[in-house]
Amino acid sequence: MEEISKIAGRCQFLRNLHTMRLVQFCKKIGDRATIGAELGQNGDIVDLCAGDPSLPSTSLGFIEEGTATFNKAMKVIASGSHVLKRNSVQLLAPITKQEKVVCVGNNYKDHCEEQGVPLPDEPVIFNKFPSVVIGPYDNIQYPTASQAIDWEVELVIVVGKKGKNIKASEGLDYVFGYTIANDISARDWQMGRNGGQWFLGKTMDTFCPLGPTIVTKDELKDPHNLKLACRVNGVDKQKGNTVELVHKTEALLAHISAVVTLYPGDIILTGTPPGVGFFRKPPEYLRKGDVVECEIEHIGVIRNKVV
Repeated sequence: MEEISKIAGRCQFLRNLHTMRLVQFCKKIGDRATIGAELGQNGDIVDLCAGDPSLPSTSLGFIEEGTATFNKAMKVIASGSHVLKRNSVQLLAPITKQEKVVCVGNNYKDHCEEQGVPLPDEPVIFNKFPSVVIGPYDNIQYPTASQAIDWEVELVIVVGKKGKNIKASEGLDYVFGYTIANDISARDWQMGRNGGQWFLGKTMDTFCPLGPTIVTKDELKDPHNLKLACRVNGVDKQKGNTVELVHKTEALLAHISAVVTLYPGDIILTGTPPGVGFFRKPPEYLRKGDVVECEIEHIGVIRNKVV
């Protein structure tokens, strides 16, 4: 009885905190994907659906169903059962099949300084197709259409509930959590083709590595004071901090939702700090065989090879 009481108390504690590190995974290549909870950064994985088969098997379904589903997951975590070793599973992109992948350009003060451009008065918005999202350790396919692909580490907002005309003061109420993306960019297309539109240069196949986990908003003390970095073959290329964001989470949700309805699972790539290849002298671009790592403190690292 004492042990049951401890578990119940722990479960109540977790429900009150509403913190989780949500992942999608499969036990081996080709297996059916399911959802899990990461036990601490780079930790083992709780198989949530094994613990409670009534839970949705996708992160999108999990987010859509809201608090009741979250509380079921907390009970599975608190039970201490159905724990899998991290190296025994394949982590997938932590959210897939979302309706929208929204991106923000020129959203770091120091990145604007790097380019010699003024800070934007309002967010610069573009997008990617959701189909280009890949997992945290999947390969980036070098496109035949481009010879100038670049790296961009970015903090990603994961939308938690439907919202239209969201007030900035209520913006965080619409956030489920945060993850990491590499906004891979074909600079020759982005800057010199397609009539000046960025879209095609940003949405070639595999151009959105994502992961490794969605960290719920209550687990991050301040999403606007996080160190982030990008490395290519172990060499530092980008180092920054989200404190430099021009337009922060609340403002982005308000601006985007004034134009289009946001839905659970939609993701917003919030921009990149200085150090991208295009603005280096001379410019640097990714080559086949390169390994790109994007890291944000308290969230983790994604690592992708260019093939």
